Amino acid sequence: MIKTNEGKLMDVAKRKRREKAGWKVGTAKVFLGLSQGEASYVELKLFLAKELLKRRKSLGLSQVDMAKRIRSSQSRVAKMEAGDPSVSLDLLVRSLLALGDTPLVLQKAFSP
Repeated sequence: MIKTNEGKLMDVAKRKRREKAGWKVGTAKVFLGLSQGEASYVELKLFLAKELLKRRKSLGLSQVDMAKRIRSSQSRVAKMEAGDPSVSLDLLVRSLLALGDTPLVLQKAFSP
């Protein structure tokens, strides 16, 4: 088994089959030609989006309930949780803070 850039495991035989069929196996960074900074930015946004989803669910809130708390819409919450590129880091951080996360908890998102 090998770990992919999404953190999932792919067995070696499966990878070899895909490569034999002409597929290239690599990272999103390489595929999209991202710089290290751009890749880190994308990873940070996706981490915060996943944290927001986990936090909302741990509080037993629906997307509508959360939208009311952060004075937004359900569709915006859905975009935030999906890692939509139109969502700013600022909105993700403010939303996590509004749900009770502390700056110390958020610090792990910015730690290597």
